[in-house]
Amino acid sequence: MSKFGTIGRNGIVIKKLNESLRLIFTAFIGVVFGFLVGVSFSPSLSTKFTSILVKDAYSSISTEQLLHHHHAMTGMNESSSATQVQTSNNTSKIWVSSNPRGAERLPPGIVVAESDYYARRLWGEPSEDLTMKPKYLVTFTVGLDQKSNIDAAVKKFSESFTILLFHYDGRTSEWDDLEWSKRAIHVSVLKQTKWWYAKRFLHPDVVAPYDYIFIWDEDLGVENFDAEEYLKLVSKHGLEISQPGLDPDRGTTTWQMTERRRDLEVHKNTTERPGWCSDPKLPPCAAFVEIMAPVFSRDAWRCVWHMIQNDLVHGWGLDLALRKCVEPAQEKIGVVDAQWIDHQTVPSLGNQGMAEDGKAPWEGVRDRCTKEWSIFRNRFSDADKAYYKEMGIDPPNSM
Repeated sequence: MSKFGTIGRNGIVIKKLNESLRLIFTAFIGVVFGFLVGVSFSPSLSTKFTSILVKDAYSSISTEQLLHHHHAMTGMNESSSATQVQTSNNTSKIWVSSNPRGAERLPPGIVVAESDYYARRLWGEPSEDLTMKPKYLVTFTVGLDQKSNIDAAVKKFSESFTILLFHYDGRTSEWDDLEWSKRAIHVSVLKQTKWWYAKRFLHPDVVAPYDYIFIWDEDLGVENFDAEEYLKLVSKHGLEISQPGLDPDRGTTTWQMTERRRDLEVHKNTTERPGWCSDPKLPPCAAFVEIMAPVFSRDAWRCVWHMIQNDLVHGWGLDLALRKCVEPAQEKIGVVDAQWIDHQTVPSLGNQGMAEDGKAPWEGVRDRCTKEWSIFRNRFSDADKAYYKEMGIDPPNSM
């Protein structure tokens, strides 16, 4: 009896213990439920609680990733005002995906994406620095030996032009006696070509204020050229990429397309020698200018700058590819006949080379030019094919 009595008493104790645990569990559930109901009716408490949860859940995720996730979930437009995320220390971090790359953390109102070559004073009000803003830019790649020729050429450009000289021989102070040189911009790096300079110093966001950009050689005769009249014809005929006609009676010409025609203001196509043109609408029969004296609109230059290869400095083959940057190319690329120049063919750049393997300096330069032409042609062809293959369509006529 004593054993059975002990077991009975233990059973009563266990039963009471189970009932107590149920009461405690029920009370705990009630408290949690009440808290959640309270949170749902208290915005500030809800925000705080949510922030804690988000912080815990995303503690290993960057603010930028969190913002992208937020945009995806809410369908927020990228062009909306600056997105802000509340952090644990009550500060705000900006991330604006529509800003230029690298400036996503800046408020849009402070972003200045473009620059210019306008010289500024060191005193006074910034808003009063510029009495005028040149609308055009002309660049020459020069050596001191061509000083008199460049002096004559620059005088054909009015004050509407910013003058920029790229000095491949490092001799800049010897130009100081020319009045216009004091207002010009001088960049000096030894033994480089104009396309090397153009890639590094003519970024589209730097030359954005200019309607047209002239990128010219140093050995051009300009006796029959007026820059303002030239641009009037460029505008009249809707040319985005152009050059003055070359006088066939003075200097040398290589292509029929760039020879001046005496009976026209502008021409946009030609008839080349048999076998030189695969299509009458393609270079060198149309949509073609040479690289010695090209003139680009602002929009065309933005495209061309991206096409210039960083390691290919001579530009050979570039003229055959310029058509990729305007549409329709056969209408927007042309030669201005009413304003013409002479190509004097001064071998100054060739003399900047180095004699190697028994070759004269100019021979090494010419070999490099030819090699670059082949490299550029192959790169462009490969890029074209890769793109159209990815798109699953047949490529058009290649360069």
